[in-house]
Amino acid sequence: MVVVEVKGYEIEPGAFLEGAKLRRAKLQGAKLQGAKLQGAKLRRANLRRADLRRADLSGANLRQTNLRRADLRWANLSGANLRQTNLRRADLSGANLSGADLRRTNLAWEDLRWTNFGGANLSGADLSGANLSGVAFRRATLRGADLGGANLRQANLKRADLEEANLSGANLIYADLGGANLSGADLEGATLGGASLSGANLEGAEASQDTLWPEGFDPVAAGVIFDD
Repeated sequence: MVVVEVKGYEIEPGAFLEGAKLRRAKLQGAKLQGAKLQGAKLRRANLRRADLRRADLSGANLRQTNLRRADLRWANLSGANLRQTNLRRADLSGANLSGADLRRTNLAWEDLRWTNFGGANLSGADLSGANLSGVAFRRATLRGADLGGANLRQANLKRADLEEANLSGANLIYADLGGANLSGADLEGATLGGASLSGANLEGAEASQDTLWPEGFDPVAAGVIFDD
């Protein structure tokens, strides 16, 4: 196996690169499956099409990094800085993004089924049209995030902060929104059949006549404002 060296570091599967200084490194197509990259400095690095399956990137700085089409299946990205990171067409199946910073990150139309975003900061992120079925957003911050048309079927949004988020046309069937903050959120045309809204704050949320609510739920009593 040919071992590639970048900035003095050996780039290979299972490499020990904890805390490595790889800012702006050219790592496109790198074979780093199972690599130990905890706390690595990878800001603005090019990891396009890199193989990072089961890699440990916890606490890594990946701000403005190019991860387009990267394979991040089952990778650990907990606590990582992913602000403004290019994750277009990256495979994040089963990845752990708990506590990660994803503010203003573009994840529109991505397939993110069963990914863990628990406690992550996704304020202002674009998740419109994304497949978020079964995704864990427990205690995540999604203030002002765009989730328009997203598939959130069976998603765990318990105690998530969705203040002023766009959920218009979103599929929230059987989603758990218990204790979630939905104040000022746009729920026009959203489908919430079978969803749990126990303890959720919907004060000032906006809905339309075609918004579908759980059976027996009174949106007016909950403070929802309807479009004329």
